[in-house]
Amino acid sequence: MIHDFHYLRPDSLQEAMTMLSEYGDRSKILCGGQSLLIVMRQGMVAPEYVIDIKHLNELNYIRFDEKKGLAIGATTTHRAIEKSDVIKRRYPVIADMENRLASIQTRNWGTIGGNLAHADPAGDPAPVLIVLGAEITLASLKGERTMLLEEFFVDYFTTQLNEDEIIKEINVPVLPPRSGCAYQKFNLLRNDMGIVGVAVKVTLNEAGVCTDAKICLGNAGRVPIRARKAEGAVIGQKYDEKLFAEAGKIASEECEPVSDIHASEEFRRHLVSVLTRRMLVAAWKAI
Repeated sequence: MIHDFHYLRPDSLQEAMTMLSEYGDRSKILCGGQSLLIVMRQGMVAPEYVIDIKHLNELNYIRFDEKKGLAIGATTTHRAIEKSDVIKRRYPVIADMENRLASIQTRNWGTIGGNLAHADPAGDPAPVLIVLGAEITLASLKGERTMLLEEFFVDYFTTQLNEDEIIKEINVPVLPPRSGCAYQKFNLLRNDMGIVGVAVKVTLNEAGVCTDAKICLGNAGRVPIRARKAEGAVIGQKYDEKLFAEAGKIASEECEPVSDIHASEEFRRHLVSVLTRRMLVAAWKAI
């Protein structure tokens, strides 16, 4: 049962930040509610004030600049991201990821800001955005601060957000030339949350040698995990599926999965190994 609460509907970002400043830890931001309402119903949180920002169009946008890259406002829905022509053209891995995120009904209402603020390690967007080098901007009455998305997550369902802050925007830099990206999650039903997910980005020089690699593992620890040792194994190397298999093995040793009703720790490590190898192949071939 959801406890009684005061429902607040600010008319602007400024008003929303004012409400957060006033009510602090007694309040929660509602930005779609696909996750918040579930944890409220389960009794995990019981805010006295719920501040609904889903309707704030000043945070609902997708913009691309040739120099600055991609900017996505926090209240932008997953469906809008999935269907965006500029994202399909410039960052197809994001559109592909969104296409398998939950159901169409969820994507039509759920927002990118709400997803990232919820900080579920099984979430799809974070690993993809992290390998793309995304930054996240947080806003409060005190001002704004921006950090790498990979630094935003602290623990299960815990982020760097202060009590008076709202996610304002996600920025993704322009992909370097000769870069390829890939993401896949393993699940039993197509649009379920992944038992494990792996995102990869590689950049090659003209000789086909990897000059940069990023590998991020989803649902393989308390937060999305950069597999830095596995990245190091492929940087400076050319396409080599035996090498990719070894990188997958390294990644499976870097992660920190737990056993639960969905999969054992051992099975999750196996999935990390297999998916890392496959995504390295896919990212290379996407160039």
